[in-house]
Amino acid sequence: MPTLPKFLKLNIAKIHSPFAPANEICLASRSFLAQSCPVISAKTCAVVIPCFNEAETIGTLVTEVRQYLPLVIVVDDGSTDSSANRADATGAAVIKHPRNLGKGAALRTGLSLALKEGFAWAFTLDGDGQHAPEDLPAFLHCAGQTGARLIIGNRMHNARAIPWLRRQVNWWMSRRLSRLSDQYLPDTQCGFRLVHLKTWATLPLKTQRFEVESETLMAFLAAGQRVEFVPIEVIGRGRHSHIQPLADTVRWWKWWRNFNWSAESIARREHCSHWLICLDSRRIFRSDQCNRIFPGI
Repeated sequence: MPTLPKFLKLNIAKIHSPFAPANEICLASRSFLAQSCPVISAKTCAVVIPCFNEAETIGTLVTEVRQYLPLVIVVDDGSTDSSANRADATGAAVIKHPRNLGKGAALRTGLSLALKEGFAWAFTLDGDGQHAPEDLPAFLHCAGQTGARLIIGNRMHNARAIPWLRRQVNWWMSRRLSRLSDQYLPDTQCGFRLVHLKTWATLPLKTQRFEVESETLMAFLAAGQRVEFVPIEVIGRGRHSHIQPLADTVRWWKWWRNFNWSAESIARREHCSHWLICLDSRRIFRSDQCNRIFPGI
C-alpha cells in the first residue's frame, strides 16, 4: 500500500469519530432495513471524494453522503477556493495537497488513508455534485449479492443527459476496453465506485489524472476480480467540467498504448465465467453476445 506523504494535513481524530454508529447498515435501502442482510458496516466502509475548486457543491455533498456513511475523506487537490474549509465544516476529514496533482493522485491518497485506518471498502464520488448519494445503497446491495470487488456506476441508461462530447469520448473509450477485455463495459469513465481496498492495494496503478478510471477497471479485470455495474442517476451541472477533452484523451491514449494485457491476464480471464449479469436490464448475456448489445466491440 502506498504511504502517505508527510505534507498531507489531516485531523485523524475525525476518522474515529464518536458519531459513527456501531450497528451495521443495510444493503438495499432505508425502506428495506428489515429485509436486508448486514454485510458491509459503517465501520468498514468509508467514502473518498477528490476535490478541486468545488466550494459550491462540496459542503452539500458531504452532508448528504454522511446520512448513509459517517466517514467522508475529502482530498483537496490543490484548490484555490474555500473547498477544504467547507468540507471540514460539514464533518469531513480533509486532506490537502499543496498543489494540484490530479484525480488519480487524489484517489490514491484518500484510498490509502482509508485502508491504513482499517476500512475494508471505500466509495469514490466526484466532488462536483454529479453523483447522487441516494444511489449508495444500490452499490452495497450489488456487493452483497454478487461478491464483486469493484462496482461502477452506469449512466448509459440516460446517456443523453451527459454532455455530447463527454458522452462520445466515454463511448469511444468503453468500446476499446470492452473489446480488449472481451466483456461488456458500459460506462468505463464513471467515477462513482465502490472499491475493495485490499484488492485495490495489490494492483500496479500508476496514473495520476483522469485515466485512472480506465486503469483501475482494467487492473481489477486483469487480476481476475469480478466487476459489476449498477445504474445511477445522471445529474446535470451548470458548471464547466475539469476534464480537458483533448489533453485528457491524449493522456488516456498514451496509457492505452502502454497498457499490457498480459498472457497471464488472458488465461485468468478465460477461467472466469463467460456469463455477464447486466443489472441494468436484469438480463444475462454470454460474452460472445456482447456485439449485439454494444455494436463494434
